[in-house]
Amino acid sequence: MKPKIIVIDDHESVLEGTVSQLQKQYPEAEIITAKTAQIAQEYVERLSPDLVVADLSIPKQQGDTARTDTGIQLLKTLMKLYPTLNIVVQSANIKALIRLKPAINEHEGGFTIVDKSLPQKEMLIKVDWSLQGLIYTPKAMRNGLEIKSEWLDVLTLAFEEGLQDRTIAQRMQISERTVRNYWTKVQDVLGVYPKPGENIRIKTEKRAREVGLID
Repeated sequence: MKPKIIVIDDHESVLEGTVSQLQKQYPEAEIITAKTAQIAQEYVERLSPDLVVADLSIPKQQGDTARTDTGIQLLKTLMKLYPTLNIVVQSANIKALIRLKPAINEHEGGFTIVDKSLPQKEMLIKVDWSLQGLIYTPKAMRNGLEIKSEWLDVLTLAFEEGLQDRTIAQRMQISERTVRNYWTKVQDVLGVYPKPGENIRIKTEKRAREVGLID
């Protein structure tokens, strides 16, 4: 049976280049392309591919703006629903994958990461590794932050949706005290501590963006 590969990217030139390289390396493969997260998820469900090659910055559906968080959510969903799916992330913003570190650590299939700025041969190496079931993450991720998913939820709700702690608690169905506890935990991991005359929330947001926890 010939392998099936789904390539996800909303940039036509990048999509064509990736498909061209994959066709040369795997001439027997059936390669399907998707430009939105919605279509990509439908294809994975229907076609049961051997490999997914995905950019992070993609639109949720046609007409939407491409966002890194959309790609993050798609990968999180795919890893949850298809724990043995082989995945290659090809992105210019690989630091954002720190948000998926717990899920990557638990994933049973191959999972490799390649920076878009690198030569195409690097992408093909990571594709081969992923098809072998190998895990490859950049050194910064291997030695980096240990962030829990609920802490990420607090950051996202606060800095991307602009919610206050009370509303965050309601959305997450937890107490405000627990939300405040999550703040102290994530601030400790980020190395952000109170100083006279400084707004710790602003410092937290700046640091979280620097390390890729939020867009």
